[in-house]
Amino acid sequence: MGNPMKNSCYMGIDVGSISTNCVVITPEGGVLSEIYRRGDGHPIESVQKCLSQLTAQLSDEYCVKGVCTTGSGRVLAGAVVGTDVIKNEISAHARATIHLYPDVRTIFEIGGQDSKVTIVRDGVVVDFSMNLLCAAGTGSFLDSQARRLNITIEELSTRAMTSEDPTDIAGRCTVFAESDMIHKQQGGHEQKDIMMGLCHALVRNYLSNVCNGKEIKPPIVLQGGVSANKGICRAFKEALQCDIVVPPYNMVMGAYGAALIASKSGIEKTKYRGKEASTHIIITKGFECGDCPNCCEIIEVLDADEVIGRTGGRCGKWEGRTEPREALKGTGPIGTVFGTSAGGLTEYDTCRLLDNVPDLIQIGVSKKRRS
Repeated sequence: MGNPMKNSCYMGIDVGSISTNCVVITPEGGVLSEIYRRGDGHPIESVQKCLSQLTAQLSDEYCVKGVCTTGSGRVLAGAVVGTDVIKNEISAHARATIHLYPDVRTIFEIGGQDSKVTIVRDGVVVDFSMNLLCAAGTGSFLDSQARRLNITIEELSTRAMTSEDPTDIAGRCTVFAESDMIHKQQGGHEQKDIMMGLCHALVRNYLSNVCNGKEIKPPIVLQGGVSANKGICRAFKEALQCDIVVPPYNMVMGAYGAALIASKSGIEKTKYRGKEASTHIIITKGFECGDCPNCCEIIEVLDADEVIGRTGGRCGKWEGRTEPREALKGTGPIGTVFGTSAGGLTEYDTCRLLDNVPDLIQIGVSKKRRS
């Protein structure tokens, strides 16, 4: 991978609950390639397909000098491709946004299963929050209602923009929203007005729950998969009475930020496993740690018989480690392997978002807590 005659580039991969996003950039931050694809419940296969597409798009004159992974599946993806840096999605999204918009003060990021708000002041992240209990303010909320109406999410976005009299939809819960939609349909409300009402409901839910207690100030940047929905952008603009900026790489900002982090990490020799990793058969196996009463489920990632990564556990001692289990375990019993899959993925607790948080976030949050 280290041909000095080739142009350097850096790769960022964001594995979320719904999609897998990959971006390759120049050392200066210019985007050479970007991919957004649905994960379809198979994160390993999705990462490999993205890697295959990226390597096909890039000419032989480019050489990957560093890789950073982010998102809820960042450790799993890192094991598959060979990552140099692992960062949480708050860090990655903030890095990308501040790079493109240095004067940004609020970042709205809404994905398939979670949504976040990040507060920035003078180029520094000072606070953030995310949804904890409900997905009513996320992309899955709109997806489920679009399926019920037998239309695509793109159609929902287009038709919502034609509404002049949006219907008031209860949006604090997907169950209540669906019940309210049916009631409004039977009452004679037009479909376009119901769709725009759904967009307003999502925005109300997001602002009242995720943004509760946060000081929302423009410039506001909206990103994540839901930012492609024009109805949502309109609803935010009407609710906040200010312009909403949607960046050029709105669907892949996490991956873009990860690539920027890789380019600034001073990587001397990359761990990137090369395009061949997209053709390997990768499986996962789970076992119980047993070193403490938590009895955490640990996921091993294997390429043939070689352990290339681990994830899971609250203490973090297994993360990314490839040594024999006995070398990492304490006095607890060695767990029994209980399953094998081609794409197992354990979601992190909310507190895991603080793993690997860069100094700019740690300092910002600690200052706020002390004040």
